Amino acid sequence: MVDGAPMALVHLVALGAVFVSAPAEVWWACFFLWGARMVAITMGFHRYFSHRSFKTSRVFQFILAVLSQSAGQRGVLWWAAHHRRHHKYSDEPEDVHSPRQRGFWFAHIGWFYAPGAMDTDLDKVKDLSKFPELVWIDKYWYLPIVVLAAVTIALWGLAGFVVAFCLSTTVLWHTTFFVNSVSHVWGSRAYETSDDSRNNGFIALFTSGEGWHNNHHHYQASARQGFHWWQVDLTWYCLKVLSWMRIVWDLRVPPRHVIESAGRKREIGA
Repeated sequence: MVDGAPMALVHLVALGAVFVSAPAEVWWACFFLWGARMVAITMGFHRYFSHRSFKTSRVFQFILAVLSQSAGQRGVLWWAAHHRRHHKYSDEPEDVHSPRQRGFWFAHIGWFYAPGAMDTDLDKVKDLSKFPELVWIDKYWYLPIVVLAAVTIALWGLAGFVVAFCLSTTVLWHTTFFVNSVSHVWGSRAYETSDDSRNNGFIALFTSGEGWHNNHHHYQASARQGFHWWQVDLTWYCLKVLSWMRIVWDLRVPPRHVIESAGRKREIGA
């Protein structure tokens, strides 16, 4: 996450969208940058780097890291290390963002300001830190988002920065955070996991499929989080297209017996 003052500044500038006269193309760019970066986070930071739910080349791996970091949610190693910790201690006292432990708003955004929140536990990402290019882009995590901001200014000036960049980034942050907060408080539970994860179709629509959170906590290794045809999962559809193009492969999906085990309690591992 963008630290302290820069994060607050982006929020404040985003409010200026109501005062800026922006052409339709800038608003379309805002929508695109929100949606495209949401897919990048869910596909890259989450399903690939945190859970290794599919395979890809080293080149596309780096591309995924860069695209994910354009969302301004810090570096690839930081994100994956924190997410793996979340799953290891989900909704237990050691969980860094649990509504059960510290309340809704702390889980949503407050935890970023907690002591040690910006530290990276490299022991949890040894499989990733062996790649020097990932270590480098994680160290300079702000480069993709700074470049993106510069591009919006170059193309559309002040309106581009305020609407296409700041507003889309702010909306992107909070829709992502809803998975940590809302999806552990409101929704249905198809599976009796050891945490409070919920399936929330509304959140799934805005997070490219991440709202099927109880499914995910039930079987973390799956590249597909919408287990049923009616559970919309945009990131899964994108992964399928990329697999047809042979850019990604070995997409992991839950076995039938896992999907049909609704109601049976499973302990969540690391």
